[in-house]
Amino acid sequence: MGIIKETVSRDIQEQKSGGIVEKSEYDQALEKYNLNITDEEVKAAVKKIIAEKVSANDNLEVKKFLLGSVELTTLSTTDTEEKVLAMIEKVNRFDSEYPDLPHVAAVCAYPCFTKLMADSLEVDGVEITNVTGNFPSSQTFLEVKTIETALAIKDGATNIDIVMPVGKFLSGDYEGVCDTIGELKQTCGDVPMKVILETGDLRNARDIKTASLLSMYAGADYLKTSTGKEKVSATPESVYIMCQAIKEYYDKTGIQIGLKPAGGINTVMDAVIYYTIVKEVLGEKWLTNYWFRMGTSRLTNLLLSEIIGEEVNFF
Repeated sequence: MGIIKETVSRDIQEQKSGGIVEKSEYDQALEKYNLNITDEEVKAAVKKIIAEKVSANDNLEVKKFLLGSVELTTLSTTDTEEKVLAMIEKVNRFDSEYPDLPHVAAVCAYPCFTKLMADSLEVDGVEITNVTGNFPSSQTFLEVKTIETALAIKDGATNIDIVMPVGKFLSGDYEGVCDTIGELKQTCGDVPMKVILETGDLRNARDIKTASLLSMYAGADYLKTSTGKEKVSATPESVYIMCQAIKEYYDKTGIQIGLKPAGGINTVMDAVIYYTIVKEVLGEKWLTNYWFRMGTSRLTNLLLSEIIGEEVNFF
């Protein structure tokens, strides 16, 4: 469950106002981090980064890197085997049609399509990502979540994306949140697992940072912003907070956690802004297509068009 968990006892008691107050391991773990952040200071920090740093990253090399960090995604109620197969075939053809450009980092779909994806994908180095654990709501029995995740991995998923149980988090049930994440990570084993915070449903900056820390503490290999199914998805502010949490966690534990902005990435400039925030807060060590991913469908053609210099609708 993480280095922090190994160093704190499950229930720590402290004397308070003449009585004994039990403090959970989760509260004890969170005390090691700075949660005194406000929405206003986050907005100011992001505004400064955008004003001072983004322009230097608005270039061809960064856009090529971003293309190679995309998780090409289809997560629609209307998905069919034909649609998913068409997506995979485009990925297979890309290398021959654009041999000088990086291929996407991953393809992402629902787990019922995993075997089709695994059987059809011909490109080395492209991961197969599945959303499991009753995506996008995370509202079902833990047993169902673990079975779905195990079946996805059995069929060939090499990355798993789950949704943090947001309802449990908002009600203060940190133990329930961590137990769910920890159980699913145990099911994943060595398969990297991303935890989707659904940041648009969290109340403020403190919530986003708390959710980030709890997710990493419980076993997340990556933090992901959103499912793309809610009214508010990824924002520069949410990504900034998550980067700050990842940095503090890395500084204290030595464990590197990846990042995946997803949902609402509508323009190339959106992607350049996220790249810049990662670069400024986390540094060059995170600027690889392993540690930095973007969940999107529409962005791929936009990036390709800017790189080529003309409108392209390949994907």
